[in-house]
Amino acid sequence: MILVACKSRSSEKKSGTLAGFSSYYNTLFNSKDALETELRSRKSAYVDNFYAPYIPLLQYDEQPLGAEIGDASFFGDNPSFVPKGTGSSKSASVLQISEAKALKAINKYSVLKDGEEKNRQMFNAHLLLAQSRLYMNKPLEALEALNYIFSNMKKDKRINLARIYQAQAYAKMKNYYRANEIFLALKNEDLKSEYQKLYTVYYSEMLLAAGKKEEAASQLDEAFSSNKNRELRSRIAFLRGQILANLGRNEEARESFITAYKFSNDFEFEVKSQIEIAKTFNGASDDYEGAKKYLEDISRKGTYASRKNEFYYALGLMANKAGKTEDAQEFFNKAKSEKVSDPQIRGLTFYEIGKFYADRNDYISAGAYYDSALAVMSYEPSKQDLTSISKNIKDVSRNYYLIKKNDSILALSKMPEQEKRAFFNKYIEGIKAKEAMAEAEKKKSERNKGFDTGDYDANSVFANSRGNNFQDFGNITGGKSGFYFANSNTVSKGQSEFRQIWGNRSLVDDWRFSSRSASIEDVRNEALGLETVQNPRRFEPEFYIEKLPTDALQLQALKKDRDTASLGLGRMYENYFSDTELATKTLYDLVDANPEQDVKLQALYRIFAMNYEKNPAAAERAKAMILSEFPYTSYAEFVKNPKSTGFSKSTTDVEKLYTDAFNLYTQEKYSESQALITQAIEKYPKDALVPKFTLLNAFNTGKTAGKEIMILQLEQLALSYPKTSEGIKAAQMLQYLKSDLQMVPTDEAGNQTGFPGPGRPENAGPVSQKERSQIGRPESNGDN
Repeated sequence: MILVACKSRSSEKKSGTLAGFSSYYNTLFNSKDALETELRSRKSAYVDNFYAPYIPLLQYDEQPLGAEIGDASFFGDNPSFVPKGTGSSKSASVLQISEAKALKAINKYSVLKDGEEKNRQMFNAHLLLAQSRLYMNKPLEALEALNYIFSNMKKDKRINLARIYQAQAYAKMKNYYRANEIFLALKNEDLKSEYQKLYTVYYSEMLLAAGKKEEAASQLDEAFSSNKNRELRSRIAFLRGQILANLGRNEEARESFITAYKFSNDFEFEVKSQIEIAKTFNGASDDYEGAKKYLEDISRKGTYASRKNEFYYALGLMANKAGKTEDAQEFFNKAKSEKVSDPQIRGLTFYEIGKFYADRNDYISAGAYYDSALAVMSYEPSKQDLTSISKNIKDVSRNYYLIKKNDSILALSKMPEQEKRAFFNKYIEGIKAKEAMAEAEKKKSERNKGFDTGDYDANSVFANSRGNNFQDFGNITGGKSGFYFANSNTVSKGQSEFRQIWGNRSLVDDWRFSSRSASIEDVRNEALGLETVQNPRRFEPEFYIEKLPTDALQLQALKKDRDTASLGLGRMYENYFSDTELATKTLYDLVDANPEQDVKLQALYRIFAMNYEKNPAAAERAKAMILSEFPYTSYAEFVKNPKSTGFSKSTTDVEKLYTDAFNLYTQEKYSESQALITQAIEKYPKDALVPKFTLLNAFNTGKTAGKEIMILQLEQLALSYPKTSEGIKAAQMLQYLKSDLQMVPTDEAGNQTGFPGPGRPENAGPVSQKERSQIGRPESNGDN
């Protein structure tokens, strides 16, 4: 130490031994300490997010000397990282200190001679520099630090550790190909055991990030064997289970989750492992009763009892998979009645109940539970997905209940007077029974209520304490201290305030889902147009009969609204839920109800468009009806040849057919030209000349059926083949045909020609003067 202190600071030549000693115990030590401090802070703030697709793996204490900092993805941009109060500016400053100290050690103590670094501590310095930069999400700069090692410390025995971090840096840059190359090269190296642990974990995460799930699951097996730490092994098994479940390999996934449960030393991990095990339940072959008994038993044991709501949720999922729908709903209802231990689980429980109602077309109930789920969910991606579903459910609900309401009104309006009276008498009997039941419940509640008016404050252990900070509700009116509900004035005031905010509410679950209605039943009745207020005449059939419309215009308007809602509902079933079968049935029911012509045509078109590839048999009836009832529309053209992007190269036979059809058009034989075009399209639906046939057919239609029908066919052409020259030309022509402008085609000299034509194939021969006068000059841009 005396020698070091007295040594002159010469920049000529530094002793590698002394420089290494000094760098490690001073600047380099400070760099490492700063980085470890940051890691400890991050780890203490970290909370696993079990609702992200995959959990991260690494814990920093399982990495080798010089690499004990951990994986950047674990604390960096991984979606599963949930910080608790770790400020980004503070974190960045600590990492910047680590980086600065490492750079200072490198600048001050590096001993580079003849292209070789003599100070072995510079390996750790550059590795710390690379790690700090990885944590700051600067992988390119991290590679720069590592490249110094590869260039100037090639013979260092720790070079493979630098290679592992090099691959990790490429993975952070999403250059998975280069990262995989490095990992594969290292596979053949004789790695130290501590390096092997890090290698298997990093490689597994890289493969997963690259989308190679099968390979990632296999590599995780190696990671599990290489790492002996219980906590890390539990995480490896859990992640492997998530991947296998995602791949549909439920049996193997279950084994992995069981292993994660056995090795876990974290209570949260144990509970979530049990839930994942339940998710892998196979209703067809697994023992439902045995699994059910196991989860019910474990939910009553010790600290697990505090997570009953989560175990009930798992039991509900399992019952659903076993086809035990009633059991599932019972478990989900139990789950939402228990104390909340995880807001996300509570939200998912509400979602499952809502889904049950949505599957049964009870959209009012489904929407209410979805709203409850959104109010408590904590995982943002799930909330975003459910927000979209909830909005769709509300859209469907509006149409669904409008259809039911109008159908009921229309059906009742057609009934004879005697049947109407019988119907409403039965309805009135139901109201009486419901009100009698409600009254009995109210009397029972009143009998059991009985407020205690005893003066507990006098005998309270706090009676002589003036330090009591609880509000003394009893002194509001100047009386003695007492229990809140024992004072009629405070109770009355509280009830009044409650009614002002929430209105009259029934004592039921989810009472807050609506600001206006007391129950889901009330909302459903409101949507169906049923009376929810106790009107004095509610027991008179005439009260309801008088409300039924009798005017023909009113009934017609009701039917039109009903038909429009049915059309929208059919679209929603397909667009929102991909339920083509239900959408098709809904739209065919609409067609059979004889709606207005435009609604009928739209419904038929939707049926055909949804089914012509999936279910041709269901589409055939719609196609036939469009062709017979709406032959001159763009929809008729569509059903003849649904839009296709898979065109094949045109053949000589097809080109000849087009030339013949074109010549017939120029000879004013429009019907014959149309017949030839129809024949060609049906025989060669994927030929490259189909768009030209379609355009030529539009011109034929313009001559035979008029401008309006031609516009419809041009619209369909522009819709079906928007990127072809014919589709572009159709769109341009529509701008003129739909406006008040008059299109005047001219030749190259500026002389007026006829109406622009559809164009001809290359071998169609020269254009005659007659053709010019009929359809204008041919295309000359080489796109024939």
